[in-house]
Amino acid sequence: MYAERLLPHDIEAEEAVIGSLLIDSDSFLRVSSLLRPDDFYRERNRSCFAACVDLFQRSEGIDQVTVARELSRTNQLDTIGGMAYLSHLISVTPTSVHAEYYAALIARASVMRKLIGAADKISSLGYEDTDDVDATLRRAEDTLFQVRGAQSERGFMPLRQIYDQYLQDVNSADVTDINNAPLVTGFDDLDQLLGGIQRSDMVILGARPGLGKSTLAINVCINAARTGISSGIFSLEMSREQLALRILASAAEVDPLRIRRGLLNLSEQERVITTIGELSDLPVYIDDTPFQGIVEMRSKARRLSLEQSLDMVVIDYLQLIQGEGRGRYGENRVQEISDISRSIKGMARDLNIPVITCSQLSRVVENRPGHRPQLSDLRDSGSIEQDADIVMFIYREDLYYTEQEWEQHFPGRPYPRGITELIVSKHRHGQPGSIKLRFHGDFIRFESLPRTDES
Repeated sequence: MYAERLLPHDIEAEEAVIGSLLIDSDSFLRVSSLLRPDDFYRERNRSCFAACVDLFQRSEGIDQVTVARELSRTNQLDTIGGMAYLSHLISVTPTSVHAEYYAALIARASVMRKLIGAADKISSLGYEDTDDVDATLRRAEDTLFQVRGAQSERGFMPLRQIYDQYLQDVNSADVTDINNAPLVTGFDDLDQLLGGIQRSDMVILGARPGLGKSTLAINVCINAARTGISSGIFSLEMSREQLALRILASAAEVDPLRIRRGLLNLSEQERVITTIGELSDLPVYIDDTPFQGIVEMRSKARRLSLEQSLDMVVIDYLQLIQGEGRGRYGENRVQEISDISRSIKGMARDLNIPVITCSQLSRVVENRPGHRPQLSDLRDSGSIEQDADIVMFIYREDLYYTEQEWEQHFPGRPYPRGITELIVSKHRHGQPGSIKLRFHGDFIRFESLPRTDES
């Protein structure tokens, strides 16, 4: 029986990874997205890696001295074998070049152990005396899903590669000193109000579901990319294929449903193909890993910055970011979100790039007369307001009034169909204010509103 066997592990690989971090702290960027402390089989290696994670989170250096001090601070230095063990790890690691390869070995062994544990849990479920077989099957599926979800890391992929795959699918189906300058959003009124988005800014874009916060954030990203700005998008809600399709529909001015269903006419097909060529050259990278924490995101962003370039990050959206160490906060979601918010601001400052983060608003705004959002509506934590440099809200009156109701409440005023007010409620570098945009639902796109339409 598998329970009588030694669980899969690779002690040599574990020691080589820790040794690589002690030799070259930059190795952490290459392994942190692959490993978590609980992926290590040997307890003292797990403690050493956890110490490295804590040091990285505090933006402190990683070497033998700092790791020893961190372990001593948590009363674990003697437990792992003291400085002698850290010296041993360095001595058995000739080079840090292969750290990523060793990390992959550890991750694979960890998945195998989790699979064995899942099999044990599913076996126990099979012995339970229950009449609700469907519920038992769902629990078994959830157990396996947790194992798969733990290794669902996919990493960044350029738009070109996503669109190349799209074109292959279409063909197979026979269906025809920029480092310091503020970043422009592509919306003239907003750029004038903000003076552009400053480097190291944390920008919060808040709205209730369905008002277009994801769309507006991506519109800003693509507008900036057309000026040469390199952007990384963490899409925690949509897959990269869905997101790429929305970007394509917006840029080509084609209904995304027609693209998805293959109902394009000849003119639309030509427009889509031309737009794919234009978008493929944009420096936009998408990471759609669904279950990840801020440490992983920060590490990926830093690595992209080193390997390619990175001028801006978009996170969609804040409340879907996984907290580091679920037992750490218990049921205190507010504290968890506060720590995530501070870490996002730390990412912006560390990489010297703006981080645009979408955020849900609480339901309180729905019960307020007029439904205008305000800073206190930011969901789960007041720390978001405190950490952010810019807080913007999306507000649309046509979602709360029918044409008949509008005529009754505001006789003589034209119905604001598609008119969106972008409310800047906090601006650390200037004055709050608001601007108006037009939302085109058919193309999933915001556009600057001509002065003549601002009535």
